[in-house]
Amino acid sequence: MIIVLKNGATHEDINKISGWLSRYNVEVCPIVGAETTVLGVVGDTSSIDRNSVYLTEYADRIIKVQEPYKRANNKMHPEDTIVNVGGVKIGGKRIVVIAGPCSVENERQIVDIAHHIKKSGATVIRGGAWKPRTSPYSFQGLKAEGLELLNIAKAETGLPIVTEITNPMHVEKFIGKVECFQVGARNMQNYELLIELGKARIPVLLKRGFSNTLEEFLMSAEYILSGGNENVILCERGIRTNETFTRNTLDISAVPALKKLSHLPVIVDPSHASGMSWMVESLSMASIAAGADGLMIEVHNDPANALSDGAQSLTYDMFENTMKKLKSIAAVLGREL
Repeated sequence: MIIVLKNGATHEDINKISGWLSRYNVEVCPIVGAETTVLGVVGDTSSIDRNSVYLTEYADRIIKVQEPYKRANNKMHPEDTIVNVGGVKIGGKRIVVIAGPCSVENERQIVDIAHHIKKSGATVIRGGAWKPRTSPYSFQGLKAEGLELLNIAKAETGLPIVTEITNPMHVEKFIGKVECFQVGARNMQNYELLIELGKARIPVLLKRGFSNTLEEFLMSAEYILSGGNENVILCERGIRTNETFTRNTLDISAVPALKKLSHLPVIVDPSHASGMSWMVESLSMASIAAGADGLMIEVHNDPANALSDGAQSLTYDMFENTMKKLKSIAAVLGREL
């Protein structure tokens, strides 16, 4: 249930109606916007008498939320959320590009990539330290050493770090060493991990699972939000379909759909969606045109010899040319990159 308060409602008014609602054993989440103040009521609201709510004199209107995701719902949070990742704001007018290799391989590689992507306009670096792979024989990442190498690259360039976490017991290892956790497609429904990240209060970039619906995607975000961590970024990275030409099928319709359903920022990973470097530029432009708040693009100094996902990684020149075109698309839409 969403209760929209009358204009001019004070903090005292909010406390009074919240106290009144507490008798129904529900959780009240006040959201104070620039113009509108709403109370998100979470829990079993069936026993709350709507007419009694109006008698409190503070309520302007009541909206029943039918969707199972409450905190991720834009009805509960009318203003779009902007997530701050190490000083980089994701969700505002500026489109953010996160770039870097699939896996951190060595110090020289990650530092060199960091300098090049920053020069081309990327503002956040990504790189895998722990790498869950389909095959147990594939390169699994440098693990803790990879985190240290990412921080060397950050020290040289100032770029905040996004890297994947796979184990809920590793959260403490990451705190103080990353600005944003990444939850990969394989872990979108790893609820124990999501619960721990909800307690961490550090931004979380949540990727959609291979075969998950948008509702299931938003319910995973709900796990993080319900733990008190409001800094969630949604990432569409392609889903599994009958088509086998591409690695996955980019669900471009997910971008406007998620923007309509939720207040959370939405970015796109065109690299994993296609699995082919020559497609990344086109899919990136399409994503921005569809309203994405950012992109996650894989870039490697030597894609042919990359230890993972070289086929979908852009060279430095490809990335620079792509960024130039993306800036033009953003300008047409009245946004910046």
